[in-house]
Amino acid sequence: MKPSLSALDWSIFGGVLFLTVFMARFGTLLRKKESPSQEAGYLEYLVAGRRLTLPLFVATLVSTWYGGIFGVTQIAFEQGIYNFVTQGLFWYVTYLFFAWVLAPRLKATSAATLPEMVGELFGPRSRKLSAVLNFLGIMPIAYAMSAGIFLQSLFGMSLLTGSLLGVLFVVLYSFRGGLRAVVWAEAVQCVVMVLAVCMVPLFSWMKWGGWGFLTEHLPASHFDWKGGQSAWSTWVWGLIALGTLVDPSFYQRCFAAQDKKTAQRGILIATVIWVFFDLSTTLGGMYARAVLPQASSQEAYLLYVLELLPNGLRGFFLAGVLATVLSTLDSFLFVASSVVIHDLLPNKVGHRKVVRQGSLIAVGILAVGMVPLFDGSMKQIWLTMGSLSAGALFFPVLFGMLGKRKISDFQFVFTCLLSIVAMLLWKLLSAESNYAEVDPLYIGILVSAGSVLAWTYARRI
Repeated sequence: MKPSLSALDWSIFGGVLFLTVFMARFGTLLRKKESPSQEAGYLEYLVAGRRLTLPLFVATLVSTWYGGIFGVTQIAFEQGIYNFVTQGLFWYVTYLFFAWVLAPRLKATSAATLPEMVGELFGPRSRKLSAVLNFLGIMPIAYAMSAGIFLQSLFGMSLLTGSLLGVLFVVLYSFRGGLRAVVWAEAVQCVVMVLAVCMVPLFSWMKWGGWGFLTEHLPASHFDWKGGQSAWSTWVWGLIALGTLVDPSFYQRCFAAQDKKTAQRGILIATVIWVFFDLSTTLGGMYARAVLPQASSQEAYLLYVLELLPNGLRGFFLAGVLATVLSTLDSFLFVASSVVIHDLLPNKVGHRKVVRQGSLIAVGILAVGMVPLFDGSMKQIWLTMGSLSAGALFFPVLFGMLGKRKISDFQFVFTCLLSIVAMLLWKLLSAESNYAEVDPLYIGILVSAGSVLAWTYARRI
């Protein structure tokens, strides 16, 4: 079902897209102006010269985190407040820990990526392995899919074609400008996406009524914090949220901040904005279920809002949804590409412009190619790709950053590989058993924690 839009809607929608490209181009020009040497230009490309101010830091952090809007509204449509618990509350705890404990330590390192920092802590083999795991965890498959769902709903094209067009658009405006171009584009996207999403509950309340309307038209399970799921299935999202502590995009933004206070304050301000955003997407998905119960859960939120809003605001909302998708797609695409050129390729190879640009294109095509593997389920992408990286890296990386004792390069690699093998075996062997609901992520973190503690204890005797 393609929505009917007025000329005013299309004008506003196109205007926001134009402004996004314009600001990305502005960021590209700033990068060229501030990069007199090849080495400085390379650092500018990766981390914007480590000079991000507080407003830009907040804008890029907020906009980076919500490209899976169709995933979270789908969960809200199907399971109600379970979405706010699993996609909101669990994550806020992690953000605050990052701000107060980890962010001050990051400005003491000269690293430009998380794998490079891991290399400083443990050794070169650890850097390579963490780069591979980070690359798998940061691959923008879900956000390429989000772009595909958006364009499929708007123009009736196939999911794969929409995903490819979304990735190509992002590559177009971030091709040359590096992180600074991405950040300036996200400054526009952040404002538009937050305003667009937060107006949905307000208009819904004005038209349909408040909490009483929802309780009358939704199943009781929509008001259960577990959403009808088992405790194991619910709490695993808390562990996935801990993956933020080893998320390369979060680290890269902090490495790019001008000082540790900017990083700390920026994360705290971003968390407040995320609370309002999560409340809005959860309520929007629940209103969509109450009003359009027979709609596809994947498209219901978009169709509901387009029926709800008047001319002009429909175009602004669509621009906000696309901004939400593209801002995460460009960030994850850029960070995955950065891991390739900075941590996986030989030294100095990534300094070449043609290598940087080729890597960006290659990662984008790979992400689009993997979209059909997940059958339209962003939730499955997050659980699969996020679990593997977070389960292996979480405990050893935090132990290296916070612990007084260190493990060796070999011990780090051994621990991560052991954790991966344990997760894969658990997924295979528990599939038909009574333990199938115990996510492999639990096993991965337990195994990696046991391995690190065993190595540490062995060195003491």
